[in-house]
Amino acid sequence: MPKVKTNRVKFPEGWELIEPTLRELQAKMREAENDPHDGKRKCETLWPIFKVAHQKSRYIFDLYHRRKEISKELYEFCLDQGYADRNLLAKWKKPGYERLCCLRCMQPRDHNFATTCVCRVPKHLREEKVIECVHCGCKGCASGD
Repeated sequence: MPKVKTNRVKFPEGWELIEPTLRELQAKMREAENDPHDGKRKCETLWPIFKVAHQKSRYIFDLYHRRKEISKELYEFCLDQGYADRNLLAKWKKPGYERLCCLRCMQPRDHNFATTCVCRVPKHLREEKVIECVHCGCKGCASGD
């Protein structure tokens, strides 16, 4: 007779330390998803969602890589459960991508002339000083800023 699968998730040690912050960010995400988008451009409606997703990923990344406050087991658990974007965290580890806002800003196929997003250009090389990324609303995520 096969075993019955249950939906119970075993939380690793240290989960109780980060759970309140993750729940707060989940509530912010729910609020951003339900926020009315009257009068906004089509691309602007997703900006708050990208911002909260970035905050969650950055929170987990900083706890593990910078402050070393959580275990590898808890870090992997958060990635497996979808609390952070695994691909974005992998890019943050590479030099030149430490402040990357979203993966879409670095993909050449999503931009004119097969380049990266304008938010990836360092501030001292920009013609316009104040810019906003069309994809996520970032005002600049180049490493040299």
